Amino acid sequence: MQWTTNRPFVPLDRLRLRHHALRYAAHGWAVTPGACLTGHRFDCGRPGCPVMTCHPAMESWEDTATIDIGLVHRWWRRRPHSVLLATGRRFDALEVPAALGLRTLGAARLHRTGLGPVAVTAAGRWMFLVRPGEPLRKELDRRLDVVRHGLGSWIPAPPSRMLEGAVRWAVPPERTQWLLPAPETVQELLVVSLGTAGEPRILVPRQLSTSRRAA
Repeated sequence: MQWTTNRPFVPLDRLRLRHHALRYAAHGWAVTPGACLTGHRFDCGRPGCPVMTCHPAMESWEDTATIDIGLVHRWWRRRPHSVLLATGRRFDALEVPAALGLRTLGAARLHRTGLGPVAVTAAGRWMFLVRPGEPLRKELDRRLDVVRHGLGSWIPAPPSRMLEGAVRWAVPPERTQWLLPAPETVQELLVVSLGTAGEPRILVPRQLSTSRRAA
């Protein structure tokens, strides 16, 4: 199904989102409902909420994110919530710009290095899922366009729809049998890929950083 931002959700959208939320929870990935995309903003249902971008639907999302199948089923019973995954529990997510993500995926294939699941947003942000707990190497930490999502943060998961379009899997979790690589392995590939970059370095604000979300 192709989604556009100028049409309302239909029941099939909600069922599809719920199906994927249940699948993530069944594999031990903590899920929390996100605000619903309505027109050109996200509506979480909380009166007076000023946040227009993707965000959790519940103020206490970090405490309520769960793998409980029954609870996840109830959350998506009536509304087409975005599917958000809590990071820092079963996995961290290393978020990088598209050019670096593509080079890293190519380097992994060239060196026959296994990657875990990799999600991509329509805005061009790549999210490499790795085992949790390892901080960023200094070569990555000093870049504003590289973000590690750990405890206190979340990522949007396919097939959630952002303003720019749907989130998709570049490397689906089924392809890796839901296994996660060591963060050191993926960070090494990212650093190597940085060394092959020929384009000017462009820095963007960490608007999706763990510290900003946890504040």
